[in-house]
Amino acid sequence: MEKQKKVLIIGAGIAGITCAYKLVTECDNLKPIIIEQNPYIGGLATTIDYDGNSADIGPHRFFTKNEQVIEFWKSIMPLQGANAIDDILLKRKIDFDDGYSDPEVDDNVLLKRKRFSRIYYLKKFFDYPVKLNIKTILNLGLIRTMCCGFSYLKSCIIKREEKSLEDFMINRFGKVLYNTFFEYYTEKVWGRKPRDIDKSWGQQRIKGLSLIKTLLNKFSKNNKEISLTDEYFYPKFGAKQMCSEMLKTILEKGGEIHLDTKVVKINKSENKINSLTVKNSQGVISDIYGDYVVSSMPVKDLLCGMNDVAQNVIDIAQNLPYRDYQLITYLVKKFNLKNNTDWRTINDICPDSWIYVQDREVKIGRIYIPKNFSPYLCRNIEDTLICLEYFCDKDDELWNMTDNEIFKFGIEEMLKINAIQSKEDVLKSYRFKVEKAYPAYFDSYENFDVIKSYINSIENLYCIGRNGQHKYNNMDHSTLSGIMASDIIKNSSDKTILWSVNADDTYQEVK
Repeated sequence: MEKQKKVLIIGAGIAGITCAYKLVTECDNLKPIIIEQNPYIGGLATTIDYDGNSADIGPHRFFTKNEQVIEFWKSIMPLQGANAIDDILLKRKIDFDDGYSDPEVDDNVLLKRKRFSRIYYLKKFFDYPVKLNIKTILNLGLIRTMCCGFSYLKSCIIKREEKSLEDFMINRFGKVLYNTFFEYYTEKVWGRKPRDIDKSWGQQRIKGLSLIKTLLNKFSKNNKEISLTDEYFYPKFGAKQMCSEMLKTILEKGGEIHLDTKVVKINKSENKINSLTVKNSQGVISDIYGDYVVSSMPVKDLLCGMNDVAQNVIDIAQNLPYRDYQLITYLVKKFNLKNNTDWRTINDICPDSWIYVQDREVKIGRIYIPKNFSPYLCRNIEDTLICLEYFCDKDDELWNMTDNEIFKFGIEEMLKINAIQSKEDVLKSYRFKVEKAYPAYFDSYENFDVIKSYINSIENLYCIGRNGQHKYNNMDHSTLSGIMASDIIKNSSDKTILWSVNADDTYQEVK
């Protein structure tokens, strides 16, 4: 019998857990050992319990144009085939396709949810992505709309050289629309002006979108383009549930997981990693030996924790930028942003999964409403959690606020945009911080190819996931990277193809 080899997997997010699951279910000679620095699984897509009500950090929809990924998700969690509790109460009609699980009976189920994600600006709702329609014209006003139109026409004739994200956006939307909907929000997210950010972010997150394409699609009778996010899938009890279901099988089949255990050193000899030095929650330091290393930890931490790394690589890694994140959550008696759509909701609140807040008078990036993702995230169907997402840098003003200060700050911001009517509407408040939540595309990122080449030179190292690849991946991209890493290890194939994940030229939400 062939000796079982060990695969050390750094990180218990969707990418790492997926890789481990594929290995234990397909390879008897490979044993995954997962090392996670947090006391929970799910990574950047975990779900937090707040006194019986739950919320994701992120949050994260499950949608994809990749059939391999959707079939994989369905193999872990069967699709919904009967009405959820809110569909029943509101008598909403859902087309369940090939789903068969009943969420009122089964816990292991992927819900099918209708997608609403809009922009909130001037205390009005705009479609996201921005659409040129009557509602937009009425919201903006005729003069502002005409300025947007003329500015867009100018951008069609006079193209800027695309050196930055600002150039990329202006070429596709015109300067006035860019200033209205993109400039300040991008600065909120990244803490930098778009002119200081590499255009790669736009290529990944905006890709083929443009106003002219929107118009052609609107008036073309032969338009066959389908939005993948009119609907999406979502685990009954939050994004972490997908990882939890996989972890059950991983442990049943002999895999291991070490929670609350931080990798403090990566021990390399020539071009191969031999072991990881780890520190557990009791402060005990030990070495874990393995034949392969799959990493979803931040590239900066990976390389700066590794011995004998070339100085030019270290310099680039040390200056890789990240954006940190805070989720400030409130249990409220009443949410003041009313439903102005035809889609019925509990308590008639707006149906949005999340709302992009563009107003310059507040620092809120997005508002996220958990029960619009799943009614089973609520202890009681009438409960309403409102989550404010703040993008920040570790040790900046927002990060350093005390809990009471940030709770008060968030309430004041909700009052400014009419999200609540009074402070008395807030019943409870919660806070959750995440470091290195978003890998960023500026500073030393322009030299990231040097890092990729170095990682590729280490024969038993495979980088996956958002932070492992320093890419702004969605759930499907991270899932796919975990699948690919397991296949590459199993078949001893070319690992450089891992970098092809989320590198295509087509817009991710359309097919």
